[in-house]
Amino acid sequence: MYLLYIDESGTSSIPGNTSHFVLAGLSIPIWQWKNCDRAISNIKHPYGMGDAEIHTAWMLRKYPEQQKIPDFSNMNYTERRREVSKIRTAELLRLQRGSSKTYKQTKKNYRNTNDYIHLTYDERKQFVLEIVKCISNWGFARLFAECIDKCYFDPFRTSQDVDTQAFEQIVSRFEHYLKNKSDQKNTLYGLLIHDNNETVARKHTALMKTFHKNGTLWTKINNIIETPLFVNSELTSLVQIADTCSYAIRRYLENGEQELFSHVFQRADRINDTVVGMRHFTCSTCNCDICSNH
Repeated sequence: MYLLYIDESGTSSIPGNTSHFVLAGLSIPIWQWKNCDRAISNIKHPYGMGDAEIHTAWMLRKYPEQQKIPDFSNMNYTERRREVSKIRTAELLRLQRGSSKTYKQTKKNYRNTNDYIHLTYDERKQFVLEIVKCISNWGFARLFAECIDKCYFDPFRTSQDVDTQAFEQIVSRFEHYLKNKSDQKNTLYGLLIHDNNETVARKHTALMKTFHKNGTLWTKINNIIETPLFVNSELTSLVQIADTCSYAIRRYLENGEQELFSHVFQRADRINDTVVGMRHFTCSTCNCDICSNH
């Protein structure tokens, strides 16, 4: 049995606020699950992360409150958290007297970054780098991704929306991977594990039922069992790792950021030297690493 942990980066709406939408899935054999989970926990511990969720996009933002605290980097974690919390509390109290929209957005930003306020920006960058280096060494893992440049996506031509195309591509490639690893004596099966979102859960469950019945555009589905299992990413470290992979891919395609991408790209599913697990849906002249190796 192989588990495929799935998460996304960017918005699937057009135009949305990102130029790309990336749906990524990281597959591991079920017997490696405990080792992978333990490896992630071992990286988290020295950074005081404990059971905190890894949400890469929120981790790699700069927190202006930290710049206002003298000698912040020389404080211990408890002192840092106390000082940042004081500034944030004062700011929320101030904003309550002004725009409700600004207050709500600031409160959301604070909530989503609260687990990381004891780490400097450089420490957060180093933490994420350790995570992707760890992933790159998982020789048993395979990365699948559909990366859609929305400037070149025509929903009228494809008769699909961005999210549907991405999910169908991920399912098709994972199915081919399982078939290729199976033989006459052993049939390998896979299960999709997806970050929980009520709207996406309903949609992807319905899509998967259709794929089981009719196949995708590319293949019949015989090796992937059931509909996706939707879990709370806060409680499941491997879904958090899928989030890191999708983020690294999107930032590379949108901004040319190589450092994180170069590590996760090592795990892309390949046949010989050809990348078959990832696709960049864009113009025909693109020479990014994904297109060049596809």
